[in-house]
Formats: sequence, C-alpha cells, structure tokens
Amino acid sequence: MSDATVLLLGSGGREHALAWKLSQSPSVDRIICIPGNPGMASLGELRSVNVEDINAVVALATEVRPDLVVVGPEAPIAAGVSDALCDAGFLVFGPSRAAGRLEWDKDFAKSFMVRHGVPTASSKTFSAEEVDAAREYVKGHSLPVVLKANGLAAGKGVVIAESIEEALTTLDAMLSGSAFGDAGRSVVIEEFMYGEEASVFAVVDRTHYMLFAPSQDHKRIGDGDTGPNTGGMGAYAPAPIVSDERLQFIRERIVEPTIRGMREEGNPFHGCLFCGLMIGGDKGVRVVEFNSRFGDPETQVILPIWRGDLYKLFHAAASGTLSTVDQGTSVGSAVCVVMASGGYPGSYEKGKVIEGLDDVSADTVVFHAGTKRVGDDMVTNGGRVLGVTSVSSETDMEQTILRAYEEVSKITFDGAVWRHDIGARINTDRDTD
Repeated sequence: MSDATVLLLGSGGREHALAWKLSQSPSVDRIICIPGNPGMASLGELRSVNVEDINAVVALATEVRPDLVVVGPEAPIAAGVSDALCDAGFLVFGPSRAAGRLEWDKDFAKSFMVRHGVPTASSKTFSAEEVDAAREYVKGHSLPVVLKANGLAAGKGVVIAESIEEALTTLDAMLSGSAFGDAGRSVVIEEFMYGEEASVFAVVDRTHYMLFAPSQDHKRIGDGDTGPNTGGMGAYAPAPIVSDERLQFIRERIVEPTIRGMREEGNPFHGCLFCGLMIGGDKGVRVVEFNSRFGDPETQVILPIWRGDLYKLFHAAASGTLSTVDQGTSVGSAVCVVMASGGYPGSYEKGKVIEGLDDVSADTVVFHAGTKRVGDDMVTNGGRVLGVTSVSSETDMEQTILRAYEEVSKITFDGAVWRHDIGARINTDRDTD
C-alpha cells in the first residue's frame, strides 16, 4: 500500500483537512480531489466533478482506480454515491445511504434513539400536511422550543425559538418550503436541552470503532453565541467538558448501542459517526444529533493533534479490520477560527481578494473552505472562507487560542468577519463536574 491512490469527495475546509492528513501517510502516493478547492491543489489533483452525480463519480473512479474512496460531505452519502461505488467494486470510507439516514432523516434518528435507549431530547415530527396540528403543538410547548428541518440543510436547519410567535413563523416557513426547501417540509419539534455542546467522532468498521479527541464547535455567527446558526465559526480540541467519566458514558450509552442497533436493523454503519452532544444540565449527556461524516470545522482541530496514519485507519474501517491497526493517539491542542464573508450566513459577496496567506507561522495551518484562484489572486468564493488552525504540542489551550488570533490578524479580505471568543468557555468547562 506504499503507492496507494485516494479519491476524496468534497471541497470544504473539512476535505482540505482530510487531504492534508492523508497526504502525510507513507502509504499514499496520489490524492485526487473532486472537486476540491485551491488550498488542496498542493496536496493532490483537482477534478471538476459533481460529487452528487453518481454516474460521473463512478466513471472517474473507474478511470483512476483508487485504492480507497473517502466521502467527505453529507450530500453524496444521502444521494447513494457510496452504494454505487461499493457496487462497482471500490473500497469506500463512508456509510451507505441507508446507514447515513441517521443524518439525512432526523425523524428516523430520533425514533432509532428511542428504540435503542440512546439518551436524547423528547420530540415530535410533523409533515407539511399536518400544519394545523403542528401549530397547536407549538402553542402548548414550553420555551424555548427547537425546530429542526427533517432533511439536510447544510448545518443551518435548526432554529431555537424564544417565543411562540417566533416558533409559529419559523414553523410556517419550514413547512411551506420557503425556509429550507424540501428539507423543511417535515419538521422535528424538540425539547430545548440546556448545557454545553460537544462533538465526538467515531471511526467505525460496522462492529469496532475508535474515537478522536472530543471537540467543541461554535455554531452561532456572533460572539457570546448570538445571532443565527451557521455551519460552524470555530472549534477547539480537546474539549475539557468531556471528562474521562463522560467519555466512558458516551462509549457505553451512545456509540456502542448505535453501532449495534444499526447492525441489528440491517444497515451496518461504516465510516465516521459524528455524535453531536449536549453535556450538563440535569440530564447528563444527551444526543443533539447524529451525522454520518466528519464535522466542519471540528475536523480542522481533531486531525492536527492526532498522531497516526489516517489512510491505514480509513482503509481498515472500510475493510472491516479496524481492530487490527494502530488507532493513533491525540497529543496537544488545536484551535480553529473561521474567517467568513460579511453577511454570512445570509447573502454575501464573492470575489474579495485575500491577502496575508503567506505570512502565517509554521505552527499554523490555514484550511481553505470558500476560496477561488483568479489569476495570481486568491479570492473569496463562499460564506465560510478560511479556517485558521493553531496547533500546539502543549495542552495549554489559552496560548493556542492567542496564537490562532495572532495568525487571523495577518490575513485580510474586504468584509471579513470572525468570532473573537472561540474557546472562551474552556476555563468554565474545566470547572464543570
């Protein structure tokens, strides 16, 4: 496997981080990214292929004959790309469409958790045909109340309503299709969970699993967790709120029952199981949501501190031999600050020239998310533009945070926005039982 070829699907900061780590494996000779982004160009070849076009993806795989296909985003999983590649004889790190239902069908995920005793918030699901019943249910619900688009909404399909009026307006927008299209025509109405969110990622081979260091994402656009939800404005790892005791609970009550339950129900899961968790409050640890892929920007902090061979890990997970390979270890700390376009997560302009990328320090990795090469310039091409990750071999997170913001200050583009409080909860979390 010393001359392995990897086909990597996706174009965001998560995929840049995956390509970056895969490129460090002595086993990997060639990485082909579809469609990739300019930051990934130095790590592999970029091919302009739509990752949801099953025929096009299989055709490219047939041409390049990869030893392993890694599926980054959720959309191709929901589209059945993994299934088609497996049927064509390729080894794939990424779940089948049926197993990926844990992410693309939130109602299924909630009922699955109830069936298998996985702790989560109480909820009820309503379709567009049940709008009157849904409105009555909301009127009698305690506040705040959580409304989730049942389908995929790029990480932005959740609204926490502080008033009945806001909840009803949101409900109408979702069920009518005006908020999230078809993804919102079925809505999960859920009890609000108090506590701190954390992310735990399990690499699964249908039976066995390993865990990366726990991390914490920052979903809201504004400092102090204000403003609308985004795809994620920053992250850090490890997350001290996930104590050893809590991690054992997560293994025994969440990860293992989920892997076992999916296998028992005929849809064994292999790939990355993303456990989005709420920790604290009076209910302990509960699942906010499952995703069937790595998180963005959490991947940009868990991989830089993980010491191991990612290609061998993914290959073993896809092959069903995870228990036979070195599962690596996490050392030190990492902080990622996302630089976004002004106006995000709403409307924003593209094409702003990015400067200062060559000025960042050697212990910092800049992961591209929404960028484009135009002549000699790197310009903005998305809402989340860059993930600036500071990495330290030490566990002193405060210094890692300071370094991350020092590096952010070196990079400029017109209208750039970022949060100034990534990691601010760390000291509080350390004191939390």
